[in-house]
Amino acid sequence: MFEDRADVALGESVVSKLHLLRPRGRRDLVRILVCSLVGGFAGWVAIPGRPMPIAEAVILPEVTLDGKPLPIVEGDPAKTLRAARTIARAYVSSELSIAVPGATITRSREDLGARVEHDRLASLVSQLVDRRSAMRRAHAQHAAAGVARPLALPLPVTIDGERALSALLDVKDDLDKVPVDARLDLARREVAPEENGRRVDVYATLARLDAALARGDGALEAVVENVPAARTAASIGDVEIDDVLGYFETRYAPDRKHADRTFNLRLAASKLDGHVIMPGEIFDFNEVVGPRSEANGYKVAPVIAQGELVDGIGGGTCQISGTLHGAAYFAGLDVVERRPHSRPSFYIKMGMDATVVYPTITLRLRNPFSHPIVLHQTVENGIVRAEILGPKRTRDVTFVRKINDVVPFVETEKPDPKIPKGQRVLSQRGIPGFKLTRYRILRDGAFAVREHDTDTYPPTAQIWRVGTGEDDPKFVAAGDDHPEYVADEYLSISQGPTVVDPRAKPGDDARAGGAMVESRVAGRYGTRGWTVREGFAKRVD
Repeated sequence: MFEDRADVALGESVVSKLHLLRPRGRRDLVRILVCSLVGGFAGWVAIPGRPMPIAEAVILPEVTLDGKPLPIVEGDPAKTLRAARTIARAYVSSELSIAVPGATITRSREDLGARVEHDRLASLVSQLVDRRSAMRRAHAQHAAAGVARPLALPLPVTIDGERALSALLDVKDDLDKVPVDARLDLARREVAPEENGRRVDVYATLARLDAALARGDGALEAVVENVPAARTAASIGDVEIDDVLGYFETRYAPDRKHADRTFNLRLAASKLDGHVIMPGEIFDFNEVVGPRSEANGYKVAPVIAQGELVDGIGGGTCQISGTLHGAAYFAGLDVVERRPHSRPSFYIKMGMDATVVYPTITLRLRNPFSHPIVLHQTVENGIVRAEILGPKRTRDVTFVRKINDVVPFVETEKPDPKIPKGQRVLSQRGIPGFKLTRYRILRDGAFAVREHDTDTYPPTAQIWRVGTGEDDPKFVAAGDDHPEYVADEYLSISQGPTVVDPRAKPGDDARAGGAMVESRVAGRYGTRGWTVREGFAKRVD
């Protein structure tokens, strides 16, 4: 991909022919020499005024390689080659910076795909140490003419296209910036302006990288495309947020043990708070919250993966999406896309959760109203709260859940040499699978609409770790401390401006968004010990 900058061999036949020519003048000789020297060496050494038939060059030229002095040891080309390779290694190990407006990253040239062409480097060194080489004899002619200059040799470098492309894709991940829509700062009651994003053009930047490595540059500007925000401050200046159209709350553990998960909750909630959804617009959780990665500030906390609790980056984000889904559900928003977890979650009622995995699984909500709505999400004092804000709430919404079937979980035992023989530890508490029907009833004055769908939660295996190790009096069992999962067979939750809370006392202020009332029937699955009674578990520890 690079131009040949180090081809300095001058054939003996060319030199001989030049000596037979009778120049009519200095200018003609220069023209003949320039035409004859096809390689890149013609650009490095000045052409002498008269030919000098030199069989071999005695004078050692002063040589630089990539701007660094290169000592020549005649009779020992290996030593000169080692010095050249040292310079080459330093070059590919040195850093090159790639910049976009407002950000710069650095990578080594080697990481960006730079490769030294060692065969060409060895050829250069061979010519340098050989007194009879065309390079040395041409330099001797130059010296004899009294205009000797150092030989400035560029480093023969090429680029590994695949590695360069892979490196630039990583650079793109670091330098790309997702646009941020204008939003309402609900604490200050003002509009927070939009922030435009950027997208690195990898292939155009690859061409610039190629040229920069060829020239030996230490920096280059990446080619970027500006990505405008979809929502500008001007477009949301008149949004009304006088009422709560729907709300939902879940609880979290605020103790120090769960500090990283709490951090993730607050970070994800901050991406949603103040977000405006225009009439008819579809909100996408993953698009607004963005990747849950360490680069974006998220920490490691437990997540559900294939029915098991494991540590993962961004653990806790699903509680934010689930709480938002609950608020949207009771506000009457259209739930365009939503997927339940692979197991019920203890922080939210079964049927109200919404799992999200960037970038494949998301929560999508549509604003069905003729006016904009605003998301308000807080994480405080052990409570995650989501609200949908708008001008005035007129709808009552009821959620009804009916469990149709329960699937037993399996119990397995896994030997563990870290546990003393004769002991066993509950590594993961089993949860039966559930099949349920969800109904949503929306009432607005004299009109009512009923919707229904189904959810399926696969069973979660109960796993025991059985000790096979040596007796250890200091061993302390640390297993799954989650309680047995219980779920009411029938559950109904109503929320809205005309819903009456029987617990409310006379004189109590009306709750923003209306009251929320639950009624439930425990049935077969809603009381402690039901998994043993139903034959799903041997015992509940």
